[in-house]
Amino acid sequence: MNSFRPVPPPPKSRATRAAIGIAVLLGVAALVWLWNGPPYPAADPDRVAGRLKAEAGQAYDEAALPGRPEVGPARVETRGCYYRGLRGLAHIDRSRPDVRRFDLDWRATGVPEGAARRGQERTRARLEREGWTAVGTGDDERGFRFRRPTGEGADEDIVDVRWYHETGTYSVSVYADCGELPDGFDEYDWPESEWDPGVPSIPPAPRPATPR
Repeated sequence: MNSFRPVPPPPKSRATRAAIGIAVLLGVAALVWLWNGPPYPAADPDRVAGRLKAEAGQAYDEAALPGRPEVGPARVETRGCYYRGLRGLAHIDRSRPDVRRFDLDWRATGVPEGAARRGQERTRARLEREGWTAVGTGDDERGFRFRRPTGEGADEDIVDVRWYHETGTYSVSVYADCGELPDGFDEYDWPESEWDPGVPSIPPAPRPATPR
């Protein structure tokens, strides 16, 4: 009686094995991307601070407030940014320690409405000439917000200028969007964060990248 011998499947070709390997790698990469989301752009804190200080100083000069009130010294602050992708759902209440956004604010009180309006119009006209885009009035009709979508090291810069009738407060805030910090950055030992409108702000040359 003849015994039945199963016929083994033909060996996979080298091309087939390579295609399977590539498909597995692409699948893993897709899962990693879904988990982490798109990466944040790299940020150079000194360059960002220099840019924000220059913008805040220019808005101060354009405001030409009566008596040129003291609004400094102030400093560039950082704020938390959150995880992207599905990981953001797992860490919904936790910001990333290595990614921050930047902002600088100044304000003066007791500014008459006429002076505030003229200052706002000078800043608005300049931002429009430079190609910034209006993105609304924010939380008060006596102001405006403009976005520059080509900010260095970030998706956008924002300038927010407004005047509050109740207190006569003229307020300027400048922001840079979230960016990944270089290794060794210490917000509390950061000389470039200091700002005073009486001191010209020149963006420093970019620092060499720190190898990761």
